[in-house]
Amino acid sequence: MAARLTCGKLVIATHNAGKLKEISALLAPHGVDCVSAGELGLPEPDETGTTFVENALIKARAAAGASGLPALADDSGLSVAALGGRPGVYTADWAERQWFEGDPGRDWFMAMGKVEGMLQALGRDADRACWFSCVLAIAWPDGESVTYEGRVDGTFTWPPRGDKGFGYDPVFLPEGMDSTFAEIDPDQKHRVSHRADAFAKLVAGQFAG
Repeated sequence: MAARLTCGKLVIATHNAGKLKEISALLAPHGVDCVSAGELGLPEPDETGTTFVENALIKARAAAGASGLPALADDSGLSVAALGGRPGVYTADWAERQWFEGDPGRDWFMAMGKVEGMLQALGRDADRACWFSCVLAIAWPDGESVTYEGRVDGTFTWPPRGDKGFGYDPVFLPEGMDSTFAEIDPDQKHRVSHRADAFAKLVAGQFAG
């Protein structure tokens, strides 16, 4: 039987305060006290995996090993059918601007435009089906680990629409909806997103029964 979380402290393998707040709120009802890797001064490991599962495990295992506490990490991104699943694990890399001297950071409009340009190059009949994936990995200091994967399917639309989301949200039209992730209320998005799907599976696996 896989290890399970108990009431106590859990390291969230992130240096992002917003992500810590979101995950803490989701786990608070289960008696879990979250602290971020950033608050503990833990280094960020190189994400050298070629899948969401590999990268999530790299981050979770590094945080668990360095802190001596169980750790939770996530890895997520957008995959486009016609592009063979790209950008996938390189979702954030496609937005990097570091080759412009003096102007580092991420340009998500550039990244969305790159996907659109590649789809246009394939012709008007290119398959615009796409999906967001999220993998949550929990690792324990003794080396045990478990992963949960969430997914939401949709269509890559152009031009971008909405200003409420981030990343590729303005071009992601979820199945059964007429609005992009960047046009709907964040609370509504959080109920139907890939991260919500993954967290539902985590809660069922860790706290049910």
